[in-house]
Amino acid sequence: MSVTAARGFLASGVPAGIKESGDPDLALVVNQGPSRAAAGVFTSNRVQAAPVRWSRRVLADRRVAAVVLNSGGANACTGPEGARDTQAAAERTARAVGADPGEVAVCSTGLIGVRLPMGRLLPGIDTAADALSPDGGDDAAVAIRTTDSVHKTAAATRSGWTVGGMAKGAGMLAPGLATMLVVLTTDADADGPLLDSALRTAVRTTFDRVDSDGCMSTNDTVLLLASGASGTAPDPAEFAEAVHTVCLDLARQLVADAEGASKEIEVAVVGAASEEDAVTVGRSVARNNLLKCALHGEDPNWGRVLSAIGTTGAVFDPDRLDVAINGVWVCRDGAPGEPREKADLSGRRITLTVDLRSGDASAVLWTNDLTAEYVHENSAYSS
Repeated sequence: MSVTAARGFLASGVPAGIKESGDPDLALVVNQGPSRAAAGVFTSNRVQAAPVRWSRRVLADRRVAAVVLNSGGANACTGPEGARDTQAAAERTARAVGADPGEVAVCSTGLIGVRLPMGRLLPGIDTAADALSPDGGDDAAVAIRTTDSVHKTAAATRSGWTVGGMAKGAGMLAPGLATMLVVLTTDADADGPLLDSALRTAVRTTFDRVDSDGCMSTNDTVLLLASGASGTAPDPAEFAEAVHTVCLDLARQLVADAEGASKEIEVAVVGAASEEDAVTVGRSVARNNLLKCALHGEDPNWGRVLSAIGTTGAVFDPDRLDVAINGVWVCRDGAPGEPREKADLSGRRITLTVDLRSGDASAVLWTNDLTAEYVHENSAYSS
């Protein structure tokens, strides 16, 4: 259930001294081949960290031999020095694992605007290289955590091949990749175009549909690496489905671990005139702080759902809107439906269903409630 679930990959996670806590903070993932095909998707934030800029260039050739990841510092907004630090990390990794620096992706996460302690990070790369193992996936997933309370891994096995992965993310969760670092691996014999197509299709309906707090990061990176070690060329549709399955699993884990969250909220929009309308409405509902507070207090306040819908340019008739909370249709035709008291919000998972009654398109987004713990986490921790 990790990046080493697929054959042909080694991983490790070690403490390099980047975090003051002494916790693991540096990870390596190495593709042993025979293939080194890869694809990547990155943040759409116009302010992008040095590792994102570097890795974009690496992925232009759709080949990645290794990924070096650190937590404890984002290396974002660090100027020319930050760019040089990223290159130094790639070059050190390349020497340590026997690869070309131009095939080493770099990922960082943590505080923006502070340079990384390269005097500790570079020796840490050597330590991580010495610790590489086919069983090192969990260690790598632990090392990339920041405010995450748990590490996040997933895997799916299909017709003789596997897709595995790890993710980090608990705050700044919003579209443009849901503010996270994700490394996916597969031992399928898949080329760059197939990887790119499957990854972009999966990201669009998983990570891009996570919207916890409307805040987009400078460091979002999702990578998919193929070793080809299974020797099996996958059916494209089956491969896309497996990548989607792993991405969805990890995306749900991100929401479940969102800072301070006590409720995991699924927003399902149906009956939309277009998928774009469905996503727009779902995002407006998911970002409504008044609604998120109400759900935290287990108050089925459906009026706040309608209010959020009304701020969008989606096609709908306000007098035909239906809303259900955990299967109870508390709003029918834009007016009271079943008694709101019938909606049980005592559990951790809540489903909001919005029927726009304007077409056949739909979309699902995921968010969480707004808690005092979230405010504390983001006032006590610089991010």
